[in-house]
Amino acid sequence: MMRKLLFALTLGFSLCASAQVLNVTSIDKVNLPEQAAVAAISPQGDYLLLTSATNQGLTKLDLATSQTQVLSTAPSAGHNVKISPDGQTVVYREGSFNEKHLRMSSLKSVNLSTGQSQVLVKPTRDLQGYDINGTSAGVVNKGKFSKKAIGNAKAQNLPVLSIDKGQLMITVNGKTRNLSPNGSGFSYMWPSLSPDGTKVLFYQAAHGAYVCDLDGKNVRKVGKMRAPVWYDDNTVVGMIDLDDGEFIYASTIVAATLDGTTQTLTGDETVAMYPHAAAGKIVFSTPAGEAYIINVTE
Repeated sequence: MMRKLLFALTLGFSLCASAQVLNVTSIDKVNLPEQAAVAAISPQGDYLLLTSATNQGLTKLDLATSQTQVLSTAPSAGHNVKISPDGQTVVYREGSFNEKHLRMSSLKSVNLSTGQSQVLVKPTRDLQGYDINGTSAGVVNKGKFSKKAIGNAKAQNLPVLSIDKGQLMITVNGKTRNLSPNGSGFSYMWPSLSPDGTKVLFYQAAHGAYVCDLDGKNVRKVGKMRAPVWYDDNTVVGMIDLDDGEFIYASTIVAATLDGTTQTLTGDETVAMYPHAAAGKIVFSTPAGEAYIINVTE
């Protein structure tokens, strides 16, 4: 079990910016007794979900008390974790192998208040995407959409983004279609809905981050950033990383508005990667297994 994690003092990063998008008030380091990566931050900004560099296992870290709670030790548990808007439910994958040694993936949920766990999707080869609200999980499995009630709630319709053979798909009212706004000749990654549910954020391989409407129209390039996530309905954060073909040797966290205004939030002192954002906080990890929180105001 992961031991207690403690906050360290604010670091003195030297920040550079091409324009002001967010006001950085501090950058705080989370001192980890062992290497870890951040898988998610709660919508309220009161806890982190931590995993390994290979996405094995999932641990909740309470930022106020530094107490930890192990949610899973399974492979893939840290990949594409979802947290309900109230912060009470975590939905995550668990990897496994079948009798033919083929990789499988199941979908599970856990209520953090009660500890109640639920299997939403049994092990499958083609869990392509899912999303949740407070009561439901919308799942795309083998190209087919299904609604899964969480706990005793009634399942609701949810727009769900998924990736099928590199193509960006969207499911609305139970019907899945190819969205791929820039054409089917490209590969798509890291899709997500804006907080208000009206826009789609995605990364187009080797090109950058884009935003479009739910119908695939009004496509706008946000920037060159990879691993983009929403900060709010008008602001996106991501990373701009450099590699030598084998290792990433430099990476910064950047913020951008939908009209193209960009700002670099971290300096060259740290290889800052894979940001997550909520409640005035942007958290990122480093290849060395460190975690930092950027505290910001608009």
